[in-house]
Amino acid sequence: MQRKKITEAMKHVYFQKMTPTGYHEIEQEITDLQAKRPTKIAQLKAARALGDLSENTEYSTAKRELRHLESRLRYLNKQLQYAQVVTPADGQTVDLSTRVTLRFEDDDAVTTYQVVGKMEADLAKQKISFDSPLGRAILHHRTGETVTVQAPQSAYQVEIIKIQAAD
Repeated sequence: MQRKKITEAMKHVYFQKMTPTGYHEIEQEITDLQAKRPTKIAQLKAARALGDLSENTEYSTAKRELRHLESRLRYLNKQLQYAQVVTPADGQTVDLSTRVTLRFEDDDAVTTYQVVGKMEADLAKQKISFDSPLGRAILHHRTGETVTVQAPQSAYQVEIIKIQAAD
């Protein structure tokens, strides 16, 4: 009975789509934080040994930093637990992990983006989420197609010039 409830509940769990690179970046951050944890614990022990905890700012700071580190570790582990690593099926259509070169028809600007998961999106690094207005519009389209992007303020058109698999 319990197993059936768990199986039924898992059908409704939302998995975060991400690229293999994004998954490995999270793994690396977890490794880095785990390496820092013993140092934070040692700082907390040293601050505790200083005496009166009610007026000990070193203790309060060390405790807060350790809590922050552990909170970040829990968050990142949940991200991995609910991650769905997606690799592009083919290099013919826009999908997660692909790099796509677009020409914006309103000003003829040409830009290359990598389509990534929500957690990996970073416009400064030319990474757009598959769930952004631009990402949703170009997803599963092919080279040479022109698509209309429904942005919050207006609509605009982009032409897909080139699609390539990510490095």
